[in-house]
Amino acid sequence: MQPSDRSPARNKAAHTAKAGLTALPFKKAGLTAQAIGESPPVAALLARARALDALDRQLRQPLPDALRRQCRLATVQSGRIVFLASSSTWAAKLRLHQNAILAHARTTSGLPIEKFAVKVAALPPVPRESTKRKPLSKASAEHLRLVARSLNDPELRAAYLKLASLAE
Repeated sequence: MQPSDRSPARNKAAHTAKAGLTALPFKKAGLTAQAIGESPPVAALLARARALDALDRQLRQPLPDALRRQCRLATVQSGRIVFLASSSTWAAKLRLHQNAILAHARTTSGLPIEKFAVKVAALPPVPRESTKRKPLSKASAEHLRLVARSLNDPELRAAYLKLASLAE
């Protein structure tokens, strides 16, 4: 045996060949690799997560703003809707709205939801809704151009002019 034949990769390949295995069995069977999201179990899980997220946004929308930020839909299962609240105080406040939430959940989801539960737990982070940026006014753009003209640094001048070009 040559010293180069003792490499770990070569030994693994030799062991695989002796065992009658191939390194990439899906290629031998004519299968191709697919994206994780295209796998049926993962796709089903992703669809459920998206549906729960959409239902969560719909059910929390009519709640008072402070309460909306402190609770989140956890699951809908076996005729029961479960919310998470960040503290027992917020859980109690959410329970005051349970009849309205149940009615809204029945009409929105079309499911026979009869039970309501709230659990106190740390909430998963809720992505912030994108805020529309205010456009730069023409007056602000003109001030930026004036400042740019007075600058000696060419890079800084270019940055100010680029900002000014973002005006309405």
